[in-house]
Amino acid sequence: MADPGMSVSPYWELTFDADGDVDAPERDRLLAQVTDRGVRDLVVFSHGWNNDRSGATSLYRRFFAPVPRLAPKARIGYVGVIWPSMRFSDEPIPDFPRSVAAEEVQAVPRPALDKDTRRALLETFPGRVTVLDRLARLLDERPAGTEGPAEFGRLVRLLLEPEGRRAVADTDEDGEPAVFAGDPVAACEQFAEALAALRPDAGTAGFGLPNPWDGAKELLRQATYYRMKRRAGTVGEHGLGPLLGRLAKAAPGVRVHLVGHSFGGRLVAFALRGLPDEVRTVKSVTLLQGAFSHYAFSARLPHAAGRSGALKDAPRRVDGPLVCCHSRFDTALGTIYPLASRLAGDDRSCAGNEIAAVLGPRWGALGHDGVQAVPGTARLDLAAALGGGLPASGCVNVDAAAVVRRGGAPTGAHSDIVHPELARLVLAAGRIA
Repeated sequence: MADPGMSVSPYWELTFDADGDVDAPERDRLLAQVTDRGVRDLVVFSHGWNNDRSGATSLYRRFFAPVPRLAPKARIGYVGVIWPSMRFSDEPIPDFPRSVAAEEVQAVPRPALDKDTRRALLETFPGRVTVLDRLARLLDERPAGTEGPAEFGRLVRLLLEPEGRRAVADTDEDGEPAVFAGDPVAACEQFAEALAALRPDAGTAGFGLPNPWDGAKELLRQATYYRMKRRAGTVGEHGLGPLLGRLAKAAPGVRVHLVGHSFGGRLVAFALRGLPDEVRTVKSVTLLQGAFSHYAFSARLPHAAGRSGALKDAPRRVDGPLVCCHSRFDTALGTIYPLASRLAGDDRSCAGNEIAAVLGPRWGALGHDGVQAVPGTARLDLAAALGGGLPASGCVNVDAAAVVRRGGAPTGAHSDIVHPELARLVLAAGRIA
């Protein structure tokens, strides 16, 4: 059903639960109406971290807005994917500037976990109210010594029990990030150091040992991201992928173009793994600041030749290009992501831009430096990609730093994706005239 505030039409929404089960009436409407509405190209967009439908649809509305003007004769349909992710309430909504009122509220002292964040955390970790209450108290009290941060880390680990179906990893390496399994005090100190290095006044601060409580909230935030990251893969593989198979049978002439931001990029990428073998209707994939491993599509990991990325065969499922947008201004993926995503401990100190160098490329994200270790991957800047340089197939890295550059600490430009140039890139990848 069309959203009344949506600026494009026809528009449908598909809502998935954490296991990838789709809302049946929404699915049936899409399958029944897409052919009747004369759609030739269907753009399917998945958000990353929004904990409500309004935030996601606002992103879709703004991103899609220039498309009718850019391709006035194309017969395009639009799908907004809604899946259960969350954000902390002190994070800005993607691509929305802070209002004066919001800045004033931010200046007033308040609990480390306000009621909106706690409600979102309870939805993400159901049945863990006692654990979350204790985490909130520790964040507010910040007890001296190491016992408090150690207890905080133990409680965060309790939140990460598997949910639903078996979650999917980016590579076939075993284990969970050492940021949760290792020394929680050291992890909080490393996050505190990294966050301090991302502040505008980082170069003027005096020397001092990091306070682990300055990084504790980031440890909790990363636990939610870890859960959302795994959930995105599950929803893509077990939900969106099979649904696209049904769509191919119901409307075989419709060309599908997948678009995903942040963890939504992971969702649409894993949807390729869930496609039925015979389906060839996906004509393009565009990943906007993808928050998953830059080795996900590799058949051979540089640091472990006998291992591969979980999506090594996914590009073959696309009858067109798989385009990965990346930006050096995305500090969320260039600094915090590699620190949180490593699978083995590292005892060397690191901060700011040094983190990627210290930890090495093993822990990098697609949205920061693009697809890695996939032979034949094309590398273009945004101007070349929009000037007709996109290849007809295969992986393509597009440096989008010319437009993806605004944002503040700690996420940087991670959510700066609403630009006509990126809408044009989606059309160019799909050869939508």
